[in-house]
Amino acid sequence: MRIALLSYRSKPHCGGQGVYVRHLSRELVALGHTVEVFSGQPYPELDEGVLLTEVPSLDLYREPDPFRVPRLREFRDRVDVEEFLTMCTAGFPEPKTFSTRVARLLADRVDDFDVVHDNQVLGHGMVDVAERLPMVTTIHHPITHDRRIDLQQATTRRQRLTLRRWYGFLRMQGRVARQMRFIVTPSESSRRDAARDFGLDPARMRVIQLGVEERFRPPTEPRVPGRIMAMASADAPMKGIATLLEAYAKLRVERAGLELVLVSKPVAGGRTEQLIDQLGLEGSVRFVHGLTDDELVGLMGSAEVACVPSLYEGFSLPTAELMACATPLVVSRAGAIPEVVGPDGECADLVEPGDVGELTHALGALLDDPARRARMGAAGRRRVEERFSWRAAAQATAAAYEEAIRAHR
Repeated sequence: MRIALLSYRSKPHCGGQGVYVRHLSRELVALGHTVEVFSGQPYPELDEGVLLTEVPSLDLYREPDPFRVPRLREFRDRVDVEEFLTMCTAGFPEPKTFSTRVARLLADRVDDFDVVHDNQVLGHGMVDVAERLPMVTTIHHPITHDRRIDLQQATTRRQRLTLRRWYGFLRMQGRVARQMRFIVTPSESSRRDAARDFGLDPARMRVIQLGVEERFRPPTEPRVPGRIMAMASADAPMKGIATLLEAYAKLRVERAGLELVLVSKPVAGGRTEQLIDQLGLEGSVRFVHGLTDDELVGLMGSAEVACVPSLYEGFSLPTAELMACATPLVVSRAGAIPEVVGPDGECADLVEPGDVGELTHALGALLDDPARRARMGAAGRRRVEERFSWRAAAQATAAAYEEAIRAHR
């Protein structure tokens, strides 16, 4: 099959979309298919044999100058103007404007592809594309959960109004999702929640779990005593880092020699840095970012215990990757995380999301029990080997493509 894989942004090492695009496209090519990725900035890292067509935006949220003001010469057409004005009025334009741009590109290339795969763009342009070509849509999780949690955390009326405007694109995504015939989700939890929040027919949805790359392996060096680690966007309330910081502060009162490493880059002066200051944790929490794949695997394997304190996840690749490294886990009983780790206590200890006391107790108990950590790590590794394969994900996704092609004909 000739596959067009669409992603409005594809950050290589975090956020899920870029990771999904890279590994799925590689395995589809290995199965003999042709894959061309269409992506806005940040562009993905892709493996040999996968084609990339850049669909440039104004890149308004790029680091280190997010919410930037472009120069006049950067504006090429009315879509660029719409993108900038939407940002200026506190909205998030990328799904809509990317879908418009890529629909224009594909209108001239209908004969080049057998199927189109929408990686959670769900912009109006996807309806136009689906009229011309068979389409499969991935919904990793409904962003309605992000909105709900962010609004709960907002403390002022102005913050709530700004957040409602920012998440305004969800109305569009819901309307577009209801017009898509073949929808893939990475978990039963995501399938159920997307069906409820977007008003979708569950019969049109299938679950295809994600995979874990082979480079994620148990360490060959000893783990660092007292090291706890987590991988999450530090300032996103949904990731639960505030809960972990409070639990870590309580643990340090009782134990010496602890270290918390967060694979993240907090906003300068943002809520995470403020909380670290309030809890007196300056100097005992280390942030790392910009790691190579090998450096990330080494860090995952260096921790005695890892934590996934999220309030919601549609799948949680970091959880599966940490299990592949045989790293013992304390995770939230939230979203799809219980599906990933399996029965409570075998591959991870599950705690109620946002419960500082329960998280503190679970982390402390695991740090005090090296034999249990070893059993848990080994069980997590076995579960990944048995269940989470990118090759299997690609095979199941290709079957969904074939079904979409038959229906389109």
